[in-house]
Amino acid sequence: MEMKTINARLLAKAFLGASTNLDNHKEWINELNVFPVPDGDTGTNMTATIASAAHAVEELGSEAAMKDICKAISSGSLRGARGNSGVILSQLFRGFCKISRDYSELNVQILCEAMQRACETAYKAVMKPKEGTILTVARAAADKALEMAAQTDDVLVFSDAVIKEAERVLAQTPDMLPVLKQAGVVDSGGQGLVEVLKGAFIVLSGGQVEAKAVEIQTEAAYAYRLRFKVVSAMLVTGDQVSDLRHKIMKGRECQVTGNANSISVEIECDDPGQVISIAMDYGVLHQVHLHSNPNSKAVQAREGKEALTEQASSERAEEEKKESSCSESSAESAKEIAFVAVSVGEGMNDVFRQLGCDHIITGGQTMNPSTEDILSAIEKTNARNIIVLPNNKNIIMAAKQAADLTEDKRVVVIPTKTVPQGITAMINFIPDQSLEDNQNRMMEEIALVKTGQITYAVRDTLIDNKQIHQGDFMGIGDDGIISVDADLNRAFHQMIDAMVDEESSIISIYFGQDASEEDANALAEKTRQRHPQVEVEVQNGGQPVYCYVVSVE
Repeated sequence: MEMKTINARLLAKAFLGASTNLDNHKEWINELNVFPVPDGDTGTNMTATIASAAHAVEELGSEAAMKDICKAISSGSLRGARGNSGVILSQLFRGFCKISRDYSELNVQILCEAMQRACETAYKAVMKPKEGTILTVARAAADKALEMAAQTDDVLVFSDAVIKEAERVLAQTPDMLPVLKQAGVVDSGGQGLVEVLKGAFIVLSGGQVEAKAVEIQTEAAYAYRLRFKVVSAMLVTGDQVSDLRHKIMKGRECQVTGNANSISVEIECDDPGQVISIAMDYGVLHQVHLHSNPNSKAVQAREGKEALTEQASSERAEEEKKESSCSESSAESAKEIAFVAVSVGEGMNDVFRQLGCDHIITGGQTMNPSTEDILSAIEKTNARNIIVLPNNKNIIMAAKQAADLTEDKRVVVIPTKTVPQGITAMINFIPDQSLEDNQNRMMEEIALVKTGQITYAVRDTLIDNKQIHQGDFMGIGDDGIISVDADLNRAFHQMIDAMVDEESSIISIYFGQDASEEDANALAEKTRQRHPQVEVEVQNGGQPVYCYVVSVE
């Protein structure tokens, strides 16, 4: 089989194949994230980014012209970009489409030029490009494209060589970044890019990329399908796996598998609470997913009590009402300067509201908002100048991309990497001073904030020469992992001890969904005893994933 050119229809099909293939490998890519925290999101972010563009392409229909397809890919991915990996992927698509849109068909020479532009555009979008990442894989693909364009005019031969080179360089990323080598993984963003290329190539070669099958429950099925992992600090034995399987099966469709430190469960049941109660005897549960069968009589009987979807929608509507209240109240006259902040957890949200934040975007570690989400918040906020606080290092690029897409307002992104930095930025805002003066002061003040976060490890790994076991608690600081311990309290105090110095004056402890106020106060009291010269305060953050977020100033 030989192919000289790619027309508009085939490009659209190849792009949709790329999107499906990335989605099929999403969870695997998430597992490649170096830090073993329960928020692995590279695969999720990249998939959400390309899915936004794929949806735009699908809406065009099969007769769309090349320029329209390229516009849909570029605009859809830019607006749908989530996380740093998603933003970089969107910039790769943007660069590729800048060249491709001017042609009705793409030959090897045009594809080569488009790949060069894609790589250049992505590198320019990153302030400090780092090798051993998706950028390195993209550059390797572009370099190989240049080499192959001088040797062949066959699109399939060209593409196959480019993908093989991308895979070869991807395998070398652990040698470029020590943190990857210690963790024993390749770069997750680079793996995502390879899956995009492979999905497109399957379609170009005449194949189809089938989406992973989603099992549909029938009317006779149980009320719920429940999936979760049980993480144990102790070695999991085959007897434990068999014992748990025996206790929860009782004739139901059930899959229970185990490895060294965890047990994976997928089961159909009428009473998920009972299953969870049994499983909790074997360790800590995480990645819990519950899906109801609307055709089940059990679900219908409990509809009034357990209408989870309606409840979630109601809560979200109420949250949006709170977020936009300030904007609505000022609809008649635009403010001079307003704030848009990314936050997660009702306690954290309340702090931002009390400080005068005009619009809160729900999101964070486990749910990075898209460029479109941030852009929408900017557009809804009635002000001439808007300060955006991303409050997460993985959201800064999307925030800057949203600022670039804003047409009628001046938008300044303060690169806050954590929620405590965002809170400090707002505390130091002076309304009657200029945007520039406020920006400069905020930048100075957030640099003085140290942030620590406590969570647990979802797998064994080695990072920064620290041996981490699944189920261990980790104290993660601004520059990496500070403490690791099987005991939460010890991990917490080791982290605090490392963060506090002679200039420290206040410690703020925000307890999350998985911690109680009583436990937080006990930790605070112990912290006061260990560091009597420092003021310690406790607040309800309500954040997921991290049981404690701490700021030291």
